[in-house]
Amino acid sequence: MIVVMRADATEVQVEQVVDTLKKFGFTAHLSKGVERTVIGAIGDKSGLDKRVIEMLPGVSELVPIRKPYKLVSREIHSKDSIIKISDQVSIGGNSPVVVMAGPCAVENETMIIEIAKTVKAAGATVLRGGAFKPRTSPYSFQGLGETGLKYMAQARKETGLPIATEVMDTRDVELVAKYADILQIGARNMQNFNLLKEVGKTKKPILLKRGPAATIEELLMSAEYIYAEGNPNIIFCERGIKTMENYTRNTLDLSAVPVIKSLSHLPVIADPSHGTGKWDLVEPMALAAVASGAHGLMIEVHPHPESAQSDGPQSLTYKNFTVLMQKVRAIEKVIRS
Repeated sequence: MIVVMRADATEVQVEQVVDTLKKFGFTAHLSKGVERTVIGAIGDKSGLDKRVIEMLPGVSELVPIRKPYKLVSREIHSKDSIIKISDQVSIGGNSPVVVMAGPCAVENETMIIEIAKTVKAAGATVLRGGAFKPRTSPYSFQGLGETGLKYMAQARKETGLPIATEVMDTRDVELVAKYADILQIGARNMQNFNLLKEVGKTKKPILLKRGPAATIEELLMSAEYIYAEGNPNIIFCERGIKTMENYTRNTLDLSAVPVIKSLSHLPVIADPSHGTGKWDLVEPMALAAVASGAHGLMIEVHPHPESAQSDGPQSLTYKNFTVLMQKVRAIEKVIRS
């Protein structure tokens, strides 16, 4: 439920409501707006007499939360959340479109530093790259592990770009969090609830990718696991779902962008690289994603896609990425004008 405070409610009165909710076993989440303060009360309300809360000084009304996802819902936070990635980069609200670019997999130190410098020069704001790679075949390249993380950290040192990389195992969360600015939960792990809980214990921004067969509500419920552990720094990622169409790797569901924005206060980005699996479709889908209101993009870039150890067919060359960035900023300027 949501406890709506009166416009003239004092800090002491708000604290009294929070303390009372906690005594009844609720977790209280404050959302302070210009006109009012609301308190999201998460927990079992069967043993609570609502009149106990309604009678407290400063309380205006109690409103039930209709959605099964509570903390990520706009019912608790009506305004957009802005997630701080680094001192220079934030995502959400009216912040500039964040572009996370880099190779699917970190292959060696020289290459990741070269890619980082190139995508930054083109306008990217975050370096992406996989150190731990979930692959369909057990014989495919699985990533460099901690060595890859160290290479990415060196690229950050030389360029200033914050880094985003995937964590696949609860046992690796502490290790990956040591190096990364953004922890990515891949599509295959969207409903790995133990992993969601573990990253929820960190304060790092979490990039949560939609599963290939997941509904939007299931994606939001997965985010709830992270948020409920105390980490509100969540970024949704639409990366395509499985449909009857097999021309593309997945079907990029761009309708998910405005839908998620209407249901949740958290930012949402699109990944047209995985969403299509074809490099020549990345640009039009990226531009469409920005036009649909996405707060950011995740783009795979490689100097030699034909020899990439992972996902070469969907990776952009340096030249193609530079052209894309010019168009992204142009589209962004139009929709923000």
